[in-house]
Amino acid sequence: MPRFFIDDPSKCIRDDVITIGGEDARHISRSLRMKVGETLEVSDFSGILYSCSITGFTEDEVTLGILEKKLCDSEPNVRVRVFQALPKGDKLDTVIQKCTELGAFDFTPVLTSRCISRPDDKSAKKKCDRWQKISQEAAKQCGRGIIPKVNDVCSFTEAVREMSECTLSVMCYECEDGYSIKKCIEDNITKLGDGASVGIFIGPEGGIAPEEAQKAKDAGIITAGLGKRILRTETAPIFAVSAVMLLTGNCE
Repeated sequence: MPRFFIDDPSKCIRDDVITIGGEDARHISRSLRMKVGETLEVSDFSGILYSCSITGFTEDEVTLGILEKKLCDSEPNVRVRVFQALPKGDKLDTVIQKCTELGAFDFTPVLTSRCISRPDDKSAKKKCDRWQKISQEAAKQCGRGIIPKVNDVCSFTEAVREMSECTLSVMCYECEDGYSIKKCIEDNITKLGDGASVGIFIGPEGGIAPEEAQKAKDAGIITAGLGKRILRTETAPIFAVSAVMLLTGNCE
């Protein structure tokens, strides 16, 4: 069943009627060619899911009657935050798409000392807008209850500061061969109940500089390995998010 999102329920919902406008309305009427009486789902970004029936069309809006209101069961009980060092090319497109499907809560692109891609402010804003659209499309496709936010590009120092506020923060570090992400999650599983946050940091193609790893450790971030093989920068976050979801019981 098609799923759409509304930004502000207080503006879009009146007396059990939801009004959808803009691009989504055009998609419903022109691309999907849906008719009055057909059903779709609407999420309000807070985990509430509405089952609806189309009641009418105008030139630029679709009205829906609410049939059922319930909590969305597709959201994990932990918030996995992906801090990804900026990779080259369109690799971050893949990271955002696949990690959205896996249940990531949000994404923060990070500039580290070994990043080859270093966009200026204007280019970074344009990229973030595109990444947000990728997140939105992936969330719709896989039935998420929220659209993961793509935050502005930040410095490594800013990323460390933000990660240190998570319930558990893990830097996936290729030089850490004595402590795995599996062991890290298992050692901290009692902290990871409903509403807990897990920060995952992934380095760029050139890896994480030793001084950056040390700075992260000094801030309380745990360094952990991802197994015996060296994963590409666009593969590592998919692996890490999958591991967190599995080990916290969010794959059942």
